[in-house]
Amino acid sequence: MFTTGAESLLLQAREIRDEELGKFCARVCALLRKEDWGPDAVDALRRLFLIVSATKYNRRLEKPCVALLQTTLCSPTCPEQLQLLCAAVLREMSPCDGLSLSCDHIQNTRQLDLVASVLLAQGDQQQVRSLGRCVLKVLESRQPEGPGLRHLLPVVSKVTSVAPDALHEGQTRALSKRLGDWLRYASVQQGVAHSSGGFFSTPRARQLGPVTEVDGAVATDFFTVLSTGQRFTEDQWLNVQAFSMLRAWLLDSSPGGSSAPDADDRSELEGSTLSVLSAASAAGHPLPPQEWLQEKAFEYCQRLLEQSSRRALRKADSDLQKACLVEAVLVLDVLCRQDPSFLYRTLSCLKPLYTRLRGDPAWVRALLPVAQFFLRHGEAAAVDAEAVYQHLFTRIPAEHFHSPMLAFEFIQFCRDSLPLLGRNLGVLRTSFPNLFKFLAWNSPPLTSDFVALLPSLVDAGTAVEMLHLLLDLPCLTAALDLQLRSLQAASERPPWDVSVRAPGCLEAFRDSQVQGLFQHLLRAQASGTAERLTPLYRLLQPLAGCARVVQCAEAVPTLLRAFFSAVTQFANGALASQLALLLLERSDSLYQVPGYEAAVHRVLGSQFPALCKLHPPLVVEQAKELLEFVGGPRGGGHVLTSVVWAIGEYLSVSWDRRCTVEQINNFFEALEALLFEVTQSRPSTTLPKCPPQVISVLMTTLTKLASRSQDLIPSCPRPSAWDTPSGRWSLHESPFCVRGVSAAARPGPSRPQSLRSCQRGGPQPRAGRRTLPNLPKTASRRGPHPLPP
Repeated sequence: MFTTGAESLLLQAREIRDEELGKFCARVCALLRKEDWGPDAVDALRRLFLIVSATKYNRRLEKPCVALLQTTLCSPTCPEQLQLLCAAVLREMSPCDGLSLSCDHIQNTRQLDLVASVLLAQGDQQQVRSLGRCVLKVLESRQPEGPGLRHLLPVVSKVTSVAPDALHEGQTRALSKRLGDWLRYASVQQGVAHSSGGFFSTPRARQLGPVTEVDGAVATDFFTVLSTGQRFTEDQWLNVQAFSMLRAWLLDSSPGGSSAPDADDRSELEGSTLSVLSAASAAGHPLPPQEWLQEKAFEYCQRLLEQSSRRALRKADSDLQKACLVEAVLVLDVLCRQDPSFLYRTLSCLKPLYTRLRGDPAWVRALLPVAQFFLRHGEAAAVDAEAVYQHLFTRIPAEHFHSPMLAFEFIQFCRDSLPLLGRNLGVLRTSFPNLFKFLAWNSPPLTSDFVALLPSLVDAGTAVEMLHLLLDLPCLTAALDLQLRSLQAASERPPWDVSVRAPGCLEAFRDSQVQGLFQHLLRAQASGTAERLTPLYRLLQPLAGCARVVQCAEAVPTLLRAFFSAVTQFANGALASQLALLLLERSDSLYQVPGYEAAVHRVLGSQFPALCKLHPPLVVEQAKELLEFVGGPRGGGHVLTSVVWAIGEYLSVSWDRRCTVEQINNFFEALEALLFEVTQSRPSTTLPKCPPQVISVLMTTLTKLASRSQDLIPSCPRPSAWDTPSGRWSLHESPFCVRGVSAAARPGPSRPQSLRSCQRGGPQPRAGRRTLPNLPKTASRRGPHPLPP
């Protein structure tokens, strides 16, 4: 992020010790005591600022140095550059007990602005209140067009946000009146430009004419932030500053604040009457300051909506149009919440605006505040907000998932809209496949937002489908990447494009045989069905190493934990069984991204016992599927361990009366065969080493099952008395035997007969117990059980 030189300077600043800093502070003090501050003082203060800001902890400066910095900052004869550096150093030290700044006798607005920045960084409420009174006093002592007032308006906005009670009612009314004047009555003429006039002539002032609109036309209405020109007057700067703080000031200065009665509490007839009365009052006699500001703010926002429809000549002006339009709609929303009389006047502007914006992809970000306005006030204004939301959730994520700013704003919009939607979350929940496109493409910055949003998105009807999509999220990222690249010409693709080296991906994307799978993965709304995407995994495998796909895969475990945390709050027995079977099914059906399968297996392994705890009869109800899982080549070590543990814990009559001895015997035989396989298999290049946790859990589960059946009690596995040549038995020299399989029948050193035979006093196995238990063919003669490392 920094250049090599900058990194070197930062490293040197961090390595300066306290003794060296003390000596440097003494040098700074000597330079500041001089009557004539020169470039040496500026250079020393720059170095001091670098030292105190290079570390995350506060540096301690000598008290004389701190006192001289404050004296220099408050000196009326000090150059502005030096004051700026002193304020920067003091801000970096804040909060600090040694500061004793006061703004009571400062009249210079720029100097007052710098002192205020230090006092606000201190965070002392009493100092903030004193600062607010001092700033208002300076504002009241000057005419609105006086020089330098624009430096103080951001200070007022910050003071009211930190300490809302800093200003008394009279000061609030006075400032509201002035803000309304600055918004509505700024000059429409450009500032005066000074030309040199040549070598033998004196400089002369030159009037530049009226301000213009963003499309180059001469402005015919009052000045706004979207008016353009070469130079601006002081009152025009105040106009811009007033608009920048308008929304926060309306919320802080209103008697009801942001909790003013909503427009939905008023009837349509009452709102229409209030609208007429408000207009008549504005035309008749002067309004109170707060209502005056609201009226002028409404006119200002109307003017911005009109200016936003003009075609800007420069891209910077076009971006400014979008930002101002968003802010104008937000201000109108505040006005309608505070005074319902503005609602019907606002709707006459926003309905045509929405029609214009929805047809222009360049203005898609401006649709979000308009939609939120309709959601908040739609019922009182008879607006079909659901149709607006349907358009937003259906088209925007599918067409603009690759815009990072829109993705962030859209998800924030969804989170902010949750209290307004209340129980009407149907549109939001059915649109989760579209919302997940934002997540798949922008997973690192949006993961925490989706963790907070997931509990509102998932319900009993979408849980199974959502879990499928969460597990397929890296595959969705690869499909979106392929979709975006398929729209570009080959010459426009970057040289590192993976699809250039694997053209089969793009060809497969257009193949009619897999189009159905791609369409299912890229669907806009929940379909209620789930399809196996294994063919897509193979087709998209060349994209599995892309950085974006890997980043998405790293976010999936966190999202899975949030998903299960939300589901367990409402899941019933049927849903728990569905999700448990889905875990077993998908444990060996994942998109092969490096490290993804192991991370997902850890989460699935931790969640399977939680589902069984939620619905203990699950093990008995799904006995057939669990037998197939432990007997077949499925699952990883974490998943298998959790399944085996759940069998030993919940396969009991105490949890489910339907549990039978036959089921216990079948599970015992399957797990006994599995234990034999994992303990007798030798490590090789094709077979991974078995985790010790699997063996430990298998032994524990076999002991539990044996204790629940009279026929299995003699088969409870216990350590043998013999030793290996190394002094203790190892993973590949297990003392446990499968029933009926004697030690003499197996290669290796001489071993005792089976535990059951030993317990009877000799090798006398019962009839019918000389072969491996009856298991599915895939389990009885398939070789060692495959487990991940």
